[in-house]
Amino acid sequence: MIPVSTVVIPDAAADLVAGVLRSGMLAQGHLVQQFEEQFAALTGVRHAVAVNSGTTALVAALQVLDLEPGDEVVTSPFTFVATLNAILEAGATAVFADIDTADFNLDPGALESAITSGTKALMPVHLYGQCADMDAITALARRHDLQVVEDAAQAHAASFGDRRAGSFGLGCFSFYATKNITTGEGGMITTDDDVRADRLQVLRNQGMRERYGYEMPGHNYRLTEVQAALGIPQLAQLAETTSKRRHNAARLTDGLSDVTGLRLPRQMPGRGHVWHQFTVLVTDEAPVDRDEFVRLLADRGVGSGVYYPRPVFDYACYRNHPRVRVSPVPAAEDAARRVVSLPVHPGLSATDIDTIIETVREVMKA
Repeated sequence: MIPVSTVVIPDAAADLVAGVLRSGMLAQGHLVQQFEEQFAALTGVRHAVAVNSGTTALVAALQVLDLEPGDEVVTSPFTFVATLNAILEAGATAVFADIDTADFNLDPGALESAITSGTKALMPVHLYGQCADMDAITALARRHDLQVVEDAAQAHAASFGDRRAGSFGLGCFSFYATKNITTGEGGMITTDDDVRADRLQVLRNQGMRERYGYEMPGHNYRLTEVQAALGIPQLAQLAETTSKRRHNAARLTDGLSDVTGLRLPRQMPGRGHVWHQFTVLVTDEAPVDRDEFVRLLADRGVGSGVYYPRPVFDYACYRNHPRVRVSPVPAAEDAARRVVSLPVHPGLSATDIDTIIETVREVMKA
């Protein structure tokens, strides 16, 4: 089976991890600081604060905004549940705006319509490795005096114009096992705000700046030295692995561009896509529906993934939640019925790509 994702850790990481194990310093230390400094440079910001997951990054970013009960955060309904869970954990109310299916990211027009007097923050999700329309979103934030928290979990080094994802507000990244950089679990918050960076550093360390010097109610959000040792070599190779993803995406596009019933993803003008996923949309002209497409690919040895099968609020635990405000999102609902991601990761061989193309064409009778 050709997997939809795979984990490849550089050999250099083994040496760094072994050094950490020999040192006896397993908790947050100088490697975490090095990882932060290098990630801040990659993103083009002054500060990067490492934490223990991408979800934690979102929660902590919202916590330093000092949200109060009743404050609203507007986000995408077409995302992983961590986006919604973080809003709820921070004590805010989640509000949703529909997506633009050209890029599966927030539709700025729908986003503006969702803003109310209770809105305090906008949380765009840079889905599949491509930034949302940050010119429009940051303009909305300025006009309405709102904060911006970027869910950039899938967008390491993605760009919008001459800026990187994570540089438009508080950027939140994930290093989960399937991400373009992985430490197994882990996350990063990026910012140019000196005060918020300082608060995040204290918040993640049980509210301590110095041992037993408590300055605020805090949490254990720390990243370990072992995780940083896994991440640092991947940062050094990120340009190379992203180039492979882009090459694979270009080959898939060339091989599938004439397939009736399949709408291929595209890089929007002025954006740098890092191809965390290569997500196609199965249209009404296809000979099979999305679920049958997935099954037939699997029968022929090609893995795929459905990200995501429903709008994030469309589950029993959220439908009647007092802090989840549900609204019509027809574009997100339609995408959830039709999207499927094909393998695009850097571990694919040229033969794998050929096989994926041939198999998709066979299933779609192209």
